[in-house]
Amino acid sequence: MNQASVTTFPVTDRVREALAVTLRGCEELIPQEDWLRKLARAEAQGVPLRIKLGLDPTAPDIHVGHTVVLNKLRQLQDLGHQVIFLIGDFTSLIGDPSGRNSTRPPLTPEQIKLNAETYYRQASLVLDPERTEIRYNSEWCSPLGSAGMIQLASRYTVARMMERNDFHDRFKAGTPISVHEFLYPLMQGYDSVALKSDLELGGTDQKFNLLMGRHLQQEYGQEPQCILTMPLLEGLDGVEKMSKSKGNYIGISEDPNTMFAKVLSISDSLMWRWYTLLSFQPLAAIEALREEVQAGRNPKDAKVALAREITARFHGAAAAEAAEQDFVNRSKGGIPDEIPELALSGAPLGIAALLKMAGLAPSSSEANRLIDGGGVRVDGGVVGDKGLKLAAGTYVLQVGKRKFARVTLS
Repeated sequence: MNQASVTTFPVTDRVREALAVTLRGCEELIPQEDWLRKLARAEAQGVPLRIKLGLDPTAPDIHVGHTVVLNKLRQLQDLGHQVIFLIGDFTSLIGDPSGRNSTRPPLTPEQIKLNAETYYRQASLVLDPERTEIRYNSEWCSPLGSAGMIQLASRYTVARMMERNDFHDRFKAGTPISVHEFLYPLMQGYDSVALKSDLELGGTDQKFNLLMGRHLQQEYGQEPQCILTMPLLEGLDGVEKMSKSKGNYIGISEDPNTMFAKVLSISDSLMWRWYTLLSFQPLAAIEALREEVQAGRNPKDAKVALAREITARFHGAAAAEAAEQDFVNRSKGGIPDEIPELALSGAPLGIAALLKMAGLAPSSSEANRLIDGGGVRVDGGVVGDKGLKLAAGTYVLQVGKRKFARVTLS
């Protein structure tokens, strides 16, 4: 560790504020004392700290769950520190084994390139692109070559690698572990060496990889980074972590109306956790709002405010306002301003077949089930007869609260 890191600098009110911003909503800050010293040094010397977040482009889009760490990165960026958004194009070739009970299939270079093209564009909806350093870890990982990779591997023991929970559990269960999977945490840790990072962010499932960065920086004679882990955000169901595969997500590229409505669909208890992790409102303002709800204010008011804030972040204030009005119209049984329109021939058509052809039900049997449940409307009226046939004309079909189509029959 260099001399600058152990020199004592004054802990000012601005430094304490920066520490509070860092700790908001986080799971762990390791070690907190070192981070406080780094903040004090940066304040005294006027030199921003280097703060790193690495994401492997394993999918083409980012969802709101990913923005928990992006939000924290933006908060630290607004304090004046240098943010590094690292795209793991090299590490994606290996595949992150974190939380896996089997070997993760590596992506092809073509898949990685395609996914990476959207990652930063979407992340820029949260970060300030003019103050963000964009890097790809192939810059330093690819030139390592075989000799460099062997030298890097010599910096860590197999025994310590097997302390990692997923490796330990898989080995104990007799589940295969490929040797190349050991390279993943080593390469992520080497990213911190290459970037000389002061702080690395990640989800709680990344703790082992983040600590690897501290270890390797010390091995290479650098001041070790601190690590900040953020919770994994529960999805719309309030149980499982947000995931596209589980269908409980909000994609940040989804249209404003869908995004707004999805936020409104979460439970009242989950709403406060989302406020802590996703809102940029001061904690004091959030707590005041919580107290108002506890005193009798309708919790929907707080949920609408959260939906408006999140939607505005990705689509702008005007779109958020329009989405709110659209939601109000729907809740009153009104028709949204923009709904799909299509023309169909063959009138008269049975209502079940029509719902299927309009894409409002996956099958005629499901359409009949929806009719039985009172979930189908034609021009605002509830359909109770599964044998209903519609003659030539134009109709507004509605399934549930959110699915609409304007159909012209001929």
